[in-house]
This record gives sequence, C-alpha cells and structure tokens, in this order.
Amino acid sequence: MPDGYGLPDSPAGLLDWPTVAQRLIDAKHYWLSTVRPDGTPHSVPRWGVWVDDRFYYDGAPTTRHVRNLQTNTAVTLTLESGAQAVIVEGRSVATCADPETLGAQLSAAFAKYAGDGYSPGADAWSGADGGGLRVIVPERVLAWLDFPTDCTRFTFG
Repeated sequence: MPDGYGLPDSPAGLLDWPTVAQRLIDAKHYWLSTVRPDGTPHSVPRWGVWVDDRFYYDGAPTTRHVRNLQTNTAVTLTLESGAQAVIVEGRSVATCADPETLGAQLSAAFAKYAGDGYSPGADAWSGADGGGLRVIVPERVLAWLDFPTDCTRFTFG
C-alpha cells in the first residue's frame, strides 16, 4: 500500500495466523467474488467451511459463479465485516471428499449450519462430480481487526 495509511513498519502488533484462521472457521457468512467471461465482477453470498487452510463450499454447475470459474479460477473470499476484515485471494477448483477422511471433517465443520437446515453427511461429496464441492486454495490473505495498526498480509506457497 502507498505511504500515508499508517501501516506498521515492523512485525510488532501484527496478527498471527491462528487468530485469522479462527475467524474464517467461526464465520457463517462469506462473500465470494468471481469474474465473468466478459471481465465484469460477480459477487455472491456463500455458506462454507474453513478446514486445513482451505475453504470448502458447494455450488451447482449451473450457478453464475461456477460458470465463471470454468474460464477463470481466480476468486476473492471475504467475511461480512469491513472494519474487522479477512480477505482471501486464491483459486477455486472442483474437488471431491472421501467420506472416511475429508468428508467426515467437512460434515463436522458444516454442523455450524444445522440450525439453518443444512447438515450434509460425510458422503455428500464422494461421487465422481464431488456433489458440486469446490475448494478455494489461498494464495494471499489480508486481514485486520484494527486498521491500520494490525493490517497483516499472509502468503501461501
């Protein structure tokens, strides 16, 4: 960022990854942004879960955001707050989940939506098409709880 924002010039006071990851785990509502084939942006609210530093969600292949991902896998995922922000930039790809390993983890994590009537079982994403399961693999995460004093960037290899 350009000078003048008051960003920290040392690591003192920056956020640690466990704090940011916990916000991603605890959230129930996320915003997902993709790019349409004509280059215009598209944003949609999503339910999903943060498991092992990845964001898992599902979407039918007919939805606008999944159709966008067929030509450009780049995504931005954000939480609802702009004052206490977590911004994930990465790639979204189709995947599937073995019911005995990842499927069980995802089912347990999706339990946060049981009160909303959504509680997929461990085998929900095990088919050849993964039941519409997608995963966002992060490349960068930008987060702050008290801008600009703790504005922190994380990069993933």
